[in-house]
Amino acid sequence: MLGISDYGAFSATFVLLLFLPGPGNLALITSTTMGGVMGGMASMMGLLMGDQILLWLTVAGVAAMLKAYPSFFMAVQYMGAAYLVCLGYKMIMAKSGAGPSMKITLGHYFRETLLITLLNPKAILFYLAFFPQFIDPVQHLGWVTFAVMAMTIASLGLVYCVGVVWVTHKMAERIQTRPQVAGFLQKLAGACLMGFGLKMLMVK
Repeated sequence: MLGISDYGAFSATFVLLLFLPGPGNLALITSTTMGGVMGGMASMMGLLMGDQILLWLTVAGVAAMLKAYPSFFMAVQYMGAAYLVCLGYKMIMAKSGAGPSMKITLGHYFRETLLITLLNPKAILFYLAFFPQFIDPVQHLGWVTFAVMAMTIASLGLVYCVGVVWVTHKMAERIQTRPQVAGFLQKLAGACLMGFGLKMLMVK
């Protein structure tokens, strides 16, 4: 299909990958818990936009540059890790019941998730390894093939994120009636963010 060797397998594989835990998923859940549906939707837009930017940077050859210049790769990696650790620390240190440690604005949720996504250079290398598995070298149509793949990823990601926001919001409505549980989950989310940041530094 338009240069994609097995469109069904490509779509199914990406759906499975969406369910893997990571900083993007955690940011989406945290934003929804703190900012409600609108906060979750703003975070979702940051996540989807970040994925598209990384995807097209991969197509443009940034992934090859990251491989050719390891020091640049490590610099971006350290910045991303530091950002995650900083966010996690703020959430852990926030007083229970005091709300999030950052301003509750839709723009903030959008920018925060966008940065979390973009400051993960390993995502670019993931796309570099993922795309070739489903490209038919004979029927490949250049930018058309990549555009179809990008639209598919955006569409599947949108459906998945909307589902995560809806489920998280319903759960948050119950949790908010129990401040102690809400405080514990906030600190747990912060610890997970710090963990993701440290993992970015340790796993090479």
